[in-house]
Amino acid sequence: MLDIKLIRENPELVVKGITNKKEPSRVEEILKLDEERRKLVFETDELKAKRNAGSQQIGQIKKSGGDAAALMAEIKEIGDKISGNDARLRELDEELNGILMYIPNLPHESVPVGSSAEENVEVRRWLPEGFSFEKTNETLDHTSLGKKLNILDFERGTKLSGSGFPLYKGKGATLERALINYMLDFHLQKHGYTEIFPPFLVNRESMKGTGQIPKMEDDMYAIEKDGLYPIPTAEVPLTNIYRDETLQEKELPIKFVGYSACFRREAGSYGKDSKGFLRVHQFNKVEMVKFVKPETSYDELEKLVNDAEDILKELQIPYRVLMLCTGDLSFSAAKCYDIEAWSPAEQKWLEISSCSNFENFQARRANIKYKREDNKKSDFVHTLNGSGLATSRLMVSLLETNQTPEGKIIVPKALQKYTGFAVIE
Repeated sequence: MLDIKLIRENPELVVKGITNKKEPSRVEEILKLDEERRKLVFETDELKAKRNAGSQQIGQIKKSGGDAAALMAEIKEIGDKISGNDARLRELDEELNGILMYIPNLPHESVPVGSSAEENVEVRRWLPEGFSFEKTNETLDHTSLGKKLNILDFERGTKLSGSGFPLYKGKGATLERALINYMLDFHLQKHGYTEIFPPFLVNRESMKGTGQIPKMEDDMYAIEKDGLYPIPTAEVPLTNIYRDETLQEKELPIKFVGYSACFRREAGSYGKDSKGFLRVHQFNKVEMVKFVKPETSYDELEKLVNDAEDILKELQIPYRVLMLCTGDLSFSAAKCYDIEAWSPAEQKWLEISSCSNFENFQARRANIKYKREDNKKSDFVHTLNGSGLATSRLMVSLLETNQTPEGKIIVPKALQKYTGFAVIE
């Protein structure tokens, strides 16, 4: 959530940021409500001061044996006016907060201005030694490999739950589990994160805190009877661990990593490429979340991206890093890098990680603060998160990159101690 003071003092800057994100601007409406609210607060404070002074005067009149009826009637009228103002203030607060919940975070000044994903900027790419983009006649896609090797069964997954719910079998299931355990261990041992195993269902306040609700509610699964939501990412429970809490400066940065299954309705995605793992409603992901001081958050973002990249280098997966333009940024992000792995069969890059700095946008919504050591003043933390990594499209690249001409899969060396086998055949 944006600070109302920022909108009040820099309306043109806010309008520009919202417009660059291709979102509707309601700044004029916000400013109008804010002005009415501030005038009403001023008027109400004056009335309360007048009522307090009058109440003291009534006491003095009664003490001296005088008639205070007229003044009492006047004070009652003032009290009724205050009650009416307080009711209107509650309405204004509710209306303002309702609008602010739909206002996106502003892009950081370093983010390139653009209207769509086509205008994202490639920052760098990494290719294993001897890698070639050329597709051979023997190159099978991940669905064909999964069927041939009896490790994936998308048809029966559809029978069980519907399209977009994959079923792993045998060594495919073992490989998926190995990936998750390997990535968790890597971040714990090499990058110094603290592991969290979070709930996979959260309440509405948690979804509000990270910005999924109300803006993107149509993309979420919901269990209405219980008021719970299957999480779209572990970012939601991990970030909300400190909701309505104040941390100490000496505790920062805090670095969490956690595995979760993720559930997304993907409303509005119909007609997009949905073969196999390319677009699913349930997938597994290892998520990194950071709570940091504002002055260090952009350095922490670069470190976060590097942490995700280290996994891909160890697995020898070709990838590139993109800086998203303003029009492709998520609702809550101020700056975001996407990491994409190469699919030899599809002959295209597939997103497997997004690493974002939300600055204090999520912290304001979730009321997460920290107390500075120098003056004990409380301020909002900056929150960051990144996939480290999502397994579904990573599995696409891993299977297709490591296939042999005979259709076997060579398991990357980094994973072999987790799988217990070196080849899938």
